[in-house]
Order: sequence, then structure tokens, then C-alpha cells
Amino acid sequence: MSKQDPKYSRVKQREQAQNHKRGQGRPKKKKHLFAKIFWSLVLLLVVAVAAAATLFFSYARTAPALNEEQLKSPGSTTIYDSDNHKILSLGSENRTVLKQDQVPQQLKDAVISIEDRRFYKHKGVDLQRTLGAAFSNVSNSSSGLQGGSTLDQQLIKLSFFSTKKSDQTLKRKAQEAWLARKLDKSYTKDQILTFYMNKVFMGYNSFGMQTAANFYFGKSVKDLSLAQTALIAGIPNAPSSYNPYSNQKLALDRRNDVLAAMLKNKKISQTEYEQAKSTSITEGLRPYHQSTQTTEKAKLADPYLKQVISEVKKKGYDPYGSNLKIYTNLDMKVQKRLYDIANTNNYVYFPDNKLQVASTIINPNNGKVVAMLGGRKTGNVTYGLNRAVQTDRTNGSTAKPLMDYGPAIEDLNWATYHSLKDEKYTYPGTNIQLNDFDNQYKGTMTMRDALVQSRNVPAIKTLSTVGVTKAQNFISKLGFKYKKQLELQNGIGLPSSTLQNAAAYSAFANGGTYYKPSYINRIQTADGQVVDYSSKGVHAMQSSTAYMITDMLKGVINSSMGSGTRAQIAGLYQAGKTGTNAYPDDIASKFPSDVSMDSWFNGYTKNYSISVWVGYDHPYQENNYLDTASVRLAQLTYKSIMSYIAQGKTNTDWSQPSNVLSKTVNGVRELYLAGAPDSAIVKEDDDDSSSSKSSSSSSSSSSSSSSEESSSSESSSSSSSSSSSTSSSTSSETSTSASETSSNNGGTSSQPTSQPSSSSNNTTQNGQR
Repeated sequence: MSKQDPKYSRVKQREQAQNHKRGQGRPKKKKHLFAKIFWSLVLLLVVAVAAAATLFFSYARTAPALNEEQLKSPGSTTIYDSDNHKILSLGSENRTVLKQDQVPQQLKDAVISIEDRRFYKHKGVDLQRTLGAAFSNVSNSSSGLQGGSTLDQQLIKLSFFSTKKSDQTLKRKAQEAWLARKLDKSYTKDQILTFYMNKVFMGYNSFGMQTAANFYFGKSVKDLSLAQTALIAGIPNAPSSYNPYSNQKLALDRRNDVLAAMLKNKKISQTEYEQAKSTSITEGLRPYHQSTQTTEKAKLADPYLKQVISEVKKKGYDPYGSNLKIYTNLDMKVQKRLYDIANTNNYVYFPDNKLQVASTIINPNNGKVVAMLGGRKTGNVTYGLNRAVQTDRTNGSTAKPLMDYGPAIEDLNWATYHSLKDEKYTYPGTNIQLNDFDNQYKGTMTMRDALVQSRNVPAIKTLSTVGVTKAQNFISKLGFKYKKQLELQNGIGLPSSTLQNAAAYSAFANGGTYYKPSYINRIQTADGQVVDYSSKGVHAMQSSTAYMITDMLKGVINSSMGSGTRAQIAGLYQAGKTGTNAYPDDIASKFPSDVSMDSWFNGYTKNYSISVWVGYDHPYQENNYLDTASVRLAQLTYKSIMSYIAQGKTNTDWSQPSNVLSKTVNGVRELYLAGAPDSAIVKEDDDDSSSSKSSSSSSSSSSSSSSEESSSSESSSSSSSSSSSTSSSTSSETSTSASETSSNNGGTSSQPTSQPSSSSNNTTQNGQR
């Protein structure tokens, strides 16, 4: 059919008409589909808004009541002792409050410009500001110096809520917004601004802007220059960083940000801006000084409070930016007695005011730190040097139960009468000879005698048999964490603190469980939420190991051959260990013979574990050494405080575990493990158990008694050649190898005694006792 055919023309027309109809139907279907989608989205939006509103108001109903007393309150954290008695409120003792009519306009302009430019326009919540802050966060724009919270919201947060980051939930934000709106309806803008200025933390234990002006510049806020006012206004955003004592560069940058905000907000002229910006950050600034705690309790508990604040921060709270109630484990009566023992001569006599003491007392059944002494004769310094937690002094022979004999019982099943040899010994691969305090060797002896008399060669030989790796794994369960592998020399001295030692010996006291030391019992936030804290015990050793070590350590105190007889308390079931460090041989010639650098005593009952360190901050300075009488002070301090805190407490002996058996060996009650092989409990190097008797006889006939009457019998020294006495600071988180745990250089943070190095030649190591 050709195109000219009339029939073809009619067919073509019908097709075109059908196509036209189909084309007209398609747009209608599309339009209908789009309409359905649109209205579905609108419905979803309405539902979402309704749900959000419902959720918001459900959260708002549970918000705290708006309370003027809380708005006006200091806003500081209060710390309590274990009896719920107040110790202090941070910063409240030195607070100076501004009245509304005392706030200068210049300070108002500075605060509003940097914190909330639309403060006088919004109604407590600024949606424009919130969206702008969100956009800045998403786009990483630097234009937003202000966050999303208004001054109203910040005041609400400071007054009624926790500032902990994990608490910044949707519920909390909704409640803040609700209360901010109520706040704006209930108070004038100037009232709100004054509340805020009096509440904010300003660094260095100062709360409120008037207090800060006095602290930093010795002035009232009305007398501050523009540059000084801008500095004060900028501090609350990051008080620890933006104050002029902590970091002048950051403080300067923040001050200039405030000035720039004031210029942008048209509160100052360009000339005023340039002049203030060119002003030195130190102009008018008082010389650095500390804000002192004025309460007597705070003075007594200063080292403890320092640790409490540190722990609160680790738990995610800001102790200065939140209204917290912190309930600690501090026994104030014990703390006061410990302080008095160290700072008066009513209990223990100290030869001079430079001699220092540090001590930690722990409840071994839960890890709670009962009291802590950071030093003596420290004056009214706030949060000063806390020697109780410093890990740069070596603990001498108090390491032996931890590093040597504990692992030997735990891993090798040794009995207390296991035979050891006290004989000439040279560290493997070196020419370094290990000696004792008396430069004598006593031949074959039992493990019990070696520990009680604190002999060094048997201790190091025991560690060698156990293996340093196993020993380090053992003490790692007791809170001694080191980044690098220890060495044999650490068997007679570990860089550590009284806190670590008291906690570790607690595991001996309680039957083998280690509790991480804890200062805080519970924290209550401003909105009434309470978080309880307790240390969960970790299995550190078998109860049999703890019992056998304790049984031997009783002899350190009670045996006539023990090194800790000065710590005896009549009728009290207790155990403990002495430790001393003498000067390295290359330094020792500068000091009298038989003197020491450090003296330690770790002792415990079933109720308390106590560690005491005595020494000088600068042991290499003239006359800064411990003579025979001074070495005893660690034991005497322990005895004095333990005698006090043991009163009224249960006094029972430790129960013998079922897998620990006893037998009499040469007239001595000895212990061994049920099922242990004979080779593990009877002999070493082909020596039989009868050697125990010869050990006792040789000990008693020795010309150098192990009692403390024989000069500084507990003194010990470490590696002595100058080649091995490199000065290197050591902590519980650093390497403690022989070459690194070296002599103190006389600085405030004393170094541990040097240990032998494999590179040393023709040297001796007089070990710790």
C-alpha cells in the first residue's frame, strides 16, 4: 500500500490518534505518583515533628526544678571523707561575688561578644545560633568562635547538670533547652549574666570573674584595662589552657579572639582594638602564685586530694566545671595521725626538716586508699609534690617477695625450706660481683632464712631459676607495669611508689587478690545522679602463695634474725619487709661508710597494708644521707601508724589453705605444697634439707649480725663503677633495665639507685636489704 493510497492515509490517522491518547494518559499518571510521594513525605514530617515534640516534652517533664539558690551557689565541687564529712569545696573559700550593679559594661560587652552575641535578643535558646554552630562543625569553618549553647544554657548546665561528655545526651540537651527558656522568663538578662560571671571556673582553684581578677591582677573587675578584661572574659572556655599562668601563647590568642569579637560586635573601636591587641599578656599580671586551701582538713589531706582530682578527671568529669559531690575513701582520723607522725616529733623523731617521708595506707580487702602522706614540712602548698605516688626511687629488698620468692612458690612449688646457697656470685655475662650489706656469704640456707635475713645472692639466684619473664608476669598482676623487660638486678630493687607497694602487698594480706587502689567511693552530679565506684579484685596468685609468703614475712618482724624487728607490735598478727638502697661505689667514697640513700618498710595485717619510704629529695648533696638511726625511721613510722589504726580492729591470724602442709625441719615449722615433687620442696643443686640447720648456725655465729644494731646493716648499694652509673629517670611506665635504673643526680625528682650493667668491669653490687 503506497503512501498515496487513501486507505494508507486512514490507517495512519488512526495510529496517530491512538498515540495521542496514550501520550495524554502518561503525564496524568506521573503527576498522581508525585503527589502521593509529596503528601507521604509531608505526613512523615508531621509524624516526626509530633514524635520529637512528644519526646522533648517527656524529657522536659523530668528536668530539675529551676532553683535560684543553685543559680547563685558557688558552683564548685565539694569533697567529703569516708564518714561523709566535708573536707573542702573547690575554690569557695577564696571566692569574691559580684553584685549585679558592680558588673562593668566593658566586661558585659566582652563576655557577650565572645560567648553569645545575640544574648539580649533570644529567649534562652537561639535556633539561629544552634544551626550556625552545626553548619560550622560540619563545614569545619573557623568563623564560628561561639558554640551552639547560649549563656542561658551554659548557666543551666553549670548549675544543674554534669559536664561529663558522656552525659551530653539528647535528653540532657532537651532539659537544658527547657530550663533555659524558663530561666529567660524568670530573670532579667543582667541577672542571668551576673549568675554566669559568678559561677564559671577561671583556673587555679578560682571561681567567678571577680575572684579571677583579684587572683591574676590583684584588682577588681571594674579596674581592669580592656586587654585584661578580654583576657578574663576568654578564660571560661578552657580554664586550664587560657589562663596566663598555664600557657601564655594560648592565653594571648584567646584574648585577641575576644577583642576581635568585641570589634565585630561594635563594642570597641578599631583604635581601641589595635591598642589592646598590642598590649603584653603579662602587663599587670601578678607573679605566679598558688591559691591556697585555707581549711585545716585540706592541708592535712593535700596529697590525697591531689589524687582525687586526678581520678575524677580520668573518670570523665570536670571537678571545676561541675557541681559535683565527691565522696572519698579517706579516713580523716588516720590521715591526721599520719600527718602528725611526720610533722611533729611527738611520735617519731626526725633529725632535720629536710628528711622526707612518704606513705600509703590501703584496705587490702577492697583496695580503698585509707590515707596518704606526700611529704613532711611542706607548709601550706596546695597540690604540691606527692612523693607517695612517685616511681623514681627503688624499693630495695621489699622487691624480694614480689619478684623472687612469690614466683618461686607460685610457679615452681618451692617450700619454705627450699635450699639455697649464699655464696660468691657474679652476674652472668659480666664481671659484676653481687655482695650483701656485710660483705659476707653464709653458705647453704633455707628460703625462709634467706628472706627473713634479706640475703641478696639467694634472692637473685631464685629469680634466675624462676626466670625474669615469669617473674615480671607475676608482678604485672600486682600493679607493676613496665614497658621493657626487667633484668636480674631488679630482683633486689624495683622502681616503684609507696602506692604500688602498699597495693601489691595487699594481695599477700588478703589471700592473693589484687585490687587497683581507689580514692573515690561515689560521685553525685548536680542533677542528683549517683555513680558508685569500687575496685574489682583480680586473681594475682594462689592463696597458698600468699599464705606462705606471709608466714615467712612474719619472721622479718618477729625473728631475732629478722631485718624488721623495730616494727614489732606486741600481740598483733602482722608481716612485712624492709628495704634500703646504699650509694653506688663510685659515689660512696664521698659519704661516710654504712650510710644509705633510701629506707623502706612494707607491712600489713588482715585489715591494712602500709608502705613507708624515707629519704632526701637530693641524696647526693652534702649530709643528705641516712645513718643507722635514720634507716630505722621507715620501720618506726610504720609501727607508729599501724599501732594507732589497729586499735579496735579484729586481730586474727591468717588461715592456712588446705593445700598447704606443714612439717618441722630442724626445729622450725616449715610449709610446703601438697603434691609438690620432692625436687621442688627439698633440694637445689644436690643440697638436702638438713642444710637448714647449718644456715641457722652460721647466721647466728656470723661476726656481722643482721639486726639493725650493726651499723646500717640494711643498707645496700647498686652498681658502683662510674661506667654503670648513668643518670636516667625511671618510672613504672619506663624501662627498668640495669643500665637505666641509675643513680640520682641530686634533682628534686630523685633517680633510683643504679643497677649493674653488662658493660661494667671489675665492679661489685652491694645488694639491698
